[in-house]
Amino acid sequence: MDLIPAPSYIEGPYRCGFVMDARTSITAGPGTERTERWLRSVLGAAFGLPLPPAPQPTPNGLTLSIDNSLRPEAYRLTVASTVGMEIAGGDAAGVFWGAQTLRQLLGTQAFRQAPVTTATAALPDQVIEDSPRFPWRGLMLDVSRHFMPKADVLRYLDLLAAHKLNVFHFHLTDDQGWRVEIKRHPRLTEVGAWRARTKYGHRASELWDERPHGGYYTQDDIREIVAYAAERHITVVPEIDIPGHSQAAIAAYPELGNTDVIDTTSLSVWDNWGINPNVLAPTDNTLRFYEGVFEELIDLFPSTFVHVGGDECPKDQWKASPAAQARIEELGLKGEDELQSWFIRHFDTWLAERGRRLIGWDEILQGGLPPGAAVSSWRGYAGGIAAAEAGHDVVMCPEQHVYLDHRQHGGPDEPMPIGYVRTLEDVYRFEPVPPALSPEAAAHVLGTQANVWTEVMQDRSRVDYQVFPRLAAFAEVAWSALPAPNDRDFADFERRMTVHYRRLDALGVDYRPPGGPLPWQKRPAPKGMKGSIGRPIEGAPPNV
Repeated sequence: MDLIPAPSYIEGPYRCGFVMDARTSITAGPGTERTERWLRSVLGAAFGLPLPPAPQPTPNGLTLSIDNSLRPEAYRLTVASTVGMEIAGGDAAGVFWGAQTLRQLLGTQAFRQAPVTTATAALPDQVIEDSPRFPWRGLMLDVSRHFMPKADVLRYLDLLAAHKLNVFHFHLTDDQGWRVEIKRHPRLTEVGAWRARTKYGHRASELWDERPHGGYYTQDDIREIVAYAAERHITVVPEIDIPGHSQAAIAAYPELGNTDVIDTTSLSVWDNWGINPNVLAPTDNTLRFYEGVFEELIDLFPSTFVHVGGDECPKDQWKASPAAQARIEELGLKGEDELQSWFIRHFDTWLAERGRRLIGWDEILQGGLPPGAAVSSWRGYAGGIAAAEAGHDVVMCPEQHVYLDHRQHGGPDEPMPIGYVRTLEDVYRFEPVPPALSPEAAAHVLGTQANVWTEVMQDRSRVDYQVFPRLAAFAEVAWSALPAPNDRDFADFERRMTVHYRRLDALGVDYRPPGGPLPWQKRPAPKGMKGSIGRPIEGAPPNV
């Protein structure tokens, strides 16, 4: 078997088989309609088959059903030449994940958009049973640093679904661009979605891309993205970054910044990278403004979780601001860390009153964690451990292990190098639940996600190169119950990847080949590289 992620149980395959051809129909039980539509659109197109509906199962048909004896998201795929194929799921999502396994079994052609060979596919008799280790299996995509058009976002949702990932963390705002339409604050996109130029490479680089850059999603675009994701049983978690990483918003509405410290009217959407000193002012006006933003946001995104950022918020302006210091005194706080905690707590309460849950980067632990908040542990395991031991839910996404913007190899031909070398094998040996956690705390680990920050990824092809093939390894870590990291059979995973690369080829993914970058993927020749430096970090990353 060459399945990715690897299933937990396989019986067979045997000699007999099922032939999917023009006679093949689909019998869809209650609750399986999304998978029926997906199968007809994807497999029907790939094989040129009608796959008509049938009221009752047939020996030449595929039956979809929900079996309440199975766990949520679990599935059982049965191929029997005498009675046909069946996918039973513990819920609608389980049926869909079973359909993803079926697609892999049907071969590379199943990943194309039109038939290229005879419109039949044969499968041997077999039974596959599987269920996910974690309920949160995610990818975070930063579309603020470099905007990704809507069609490319929809394509990434398909790629997540193909790897049984079910959370799309949508990083919509930052210093370098605001990417979601907010009707009551139109300047957020009129002004905040566009920057005049962009630093090329690391912030220490001397080079600039002098072209203006920007773009945003209308509210109808967002509704389309969310609906497309829901058809694939993917939850879209929006992120609005506060109170740091907010220069694009302040450029659009200068009154949001610390006007008693700097001339905020002189700020533009940031064209550089790094940690920005211009943060939101802790005023009632700022709170009301962002309440309006979140009101429109929760109307667009049905996700229970709303991500508020909360990371990398320098306190220098608050220290110098009489207004911020007066607010600290008024609230009886001990300092600027508690002021940030007050800011986050306000929106934790506000969201909870509307049936939503706040999640933020692990800096929200500073100054005290809001009671209902969850944590995305990015600086290492430590924040997630502290939060889980205190009874808070955690998503493990430590930079040292699953930041896919970090380079895949130390060679000079790699594209603009950022961070530690994290190979395909490194990602495959990542363990989301650190052994230091008590069993009670480990139960608070909702799951894991890989993060993709796009400072040096100017387009879809460049994102593909960083994300793949490592996302396939990450997907198996997030889905499958693997042995301890050192005991994992990476050789078998590599063997299965030889087939998976052909699937990625059929999908048009510009992944990093096992032998290194192709000529057009390589970093420019040294003579053209003056000042064009990245941010490589040598050595093994710390396990913190």
